[in-house]
Amino acid sequence: MISPDLATAFNEQIGHEFGASMQYVSIAAYFQRNQLTLLAKLFFEQAEEERQHAMKFVKYLLDTKGDLKIPAIPAAAPSFASAEAAVQAALAWEQEVTRQITALMDVAVKHNDYLAQSFLQWFIDEQLEEVVKMDRLLNVIQRSGEKNLLMVEAYLVHIEKAD
Repeated sequence: MISPDLATAFNEQIGHEFGASMQYVSIAAYFQRNQLTLLAKLFFEQAEEERQHAMKFVKYLLDTKGDLKIPAIPAAAPSFASAEAAVQAALAWEQEVTRQITALMDVAVKHNDYLAQSFLQWFIDEQLEEVVKMDRLLNVIQRSGEKNLLMVEAYLVHIEKAD
């Protein structure tokens, strides 16, 4: 049911999503080592979410009789110079994923694959949420400064209560 071109692109995205999961584990570990447990929790949760995204692509490929070929996962950056650098990396990643998902949608449209378009629309909507979340967090960290990261933790408590 899925075209070979789109199946290949979905397999690549599976690798990107698993890679993102590992990168978010690395970011979470950075915050955990710096005793910023709420920031660590946020990024551990984000790592799990990225893994779930990869698994959605896996399931879709299997459901549509696509050939599953998970690519090698690149190593995550092992450390970060600052909290700002860590969150900047997360924001840059989410912006890149947005480009990747848009490119997948372009392939689905080219092949008139309406099932894939419907599937990908969820990811497009999700990317807006992810980019906004990382952009806001980066802005809060930049305003707070590295010496006031406990204020960022307080912000996270506030946001959690607001949801």
